[in-house]
Parts: sequence; C-alpha cells; structure tokens
Amino acid sequence: MSVLKLENVKKYYGVKNNITKAVDGISFQVDEGEFVAIMGASGSGKTTLLNCISTIDNVTSGHIYVGSEDITEIKEDDMADFQRENLGFIFQDFNLLDTLSIEENISLSLIINHTDVNEVDKRVLDIASKLGISDVLKKFPYEVSVIRDYEGYE
Repeated sequence: MSVLKLENVKKYYGVKNNITKAVDGISFQVDEGEFVAIMGASGSGKTTLLNCISTIDNVTSGHIYVGSEDITEIKEDDMADFQRENLGFIFQDFNLLDTLSIEENISLSLIINHTDVNEVDKRVLDIASKLGISDVLKKFPYEVSVIRDYEGYE
C-alpha cells in the first residue's frame, strides 16, 4: 500500500523571464514499510521538495498523495487539521524538553492534542514500538544517542 505518492511535482519560483526551477517533474512512490532518503547536492531542491510534501509550501503543479488524500487539493481552512492528524516531523536537531523523559515528551504531544487520557499510555507504547525506541522511553533526551545503527550505517 502506498503511503506517499508524488506525480510530476513541480515547484518554480519567480516570474516571467526570471524563473528558478527548484523541483522539476519529480515522481515517486513510497510503500508501507519502506525507508526513503532524499539526497542531492546543495541547492538541488531537497528542502523545497520536503516542504511541499509536508504542506509547508505549495507545488506549482503536480499531485502529492498522503495515503489516498491528494494534499495539493486540500483547502487552506482544512490544512491545519490535516497536518495535525496526519503529519509528523523529525528534525535534524531534536526539540525535546530535557526535563521530561522520552515517554513524557511523547505523552505531552498527545495530551496537547486532546487524546483521551485513558489512551495516552497505549498510544505512547504503540508509537515507540513503531519507531523502535521502546528501550529508551524512561530515559531523558541527554541520555539517548541521536545516532542509531541502521544496517551498519551510522
């Protein structure tokens, strides 16, 4: 099942004779369980592409599907709800509260989003399991290495 699909995505900046093609006709699909990296030289459009996928920026043309939803067609009034319910970000520099454990940091975001208090613990364990971090839930951010070994790569 496809969790992300891009069809001929273009993002251009500028007007008339001064147009910069930041992303020019990108198409790909990410299926459930796949791990994908976006790589390229500085200035090649990686950040612009990720900004379009994350709904921070709009495409000039093309379509981006998250699950079955075409996010390029979502009305501005509905975008905040879609972002909150469907998107998550992992930043290059972590933004965890250092006085809370990893478990408490995850719980905090659920509580802020009005998750039923009886569901919070279950959801935290489910999220931790999916991310492969169940073993560090009781640790504080400064006690956790940000580099994890994936198939020999660090």
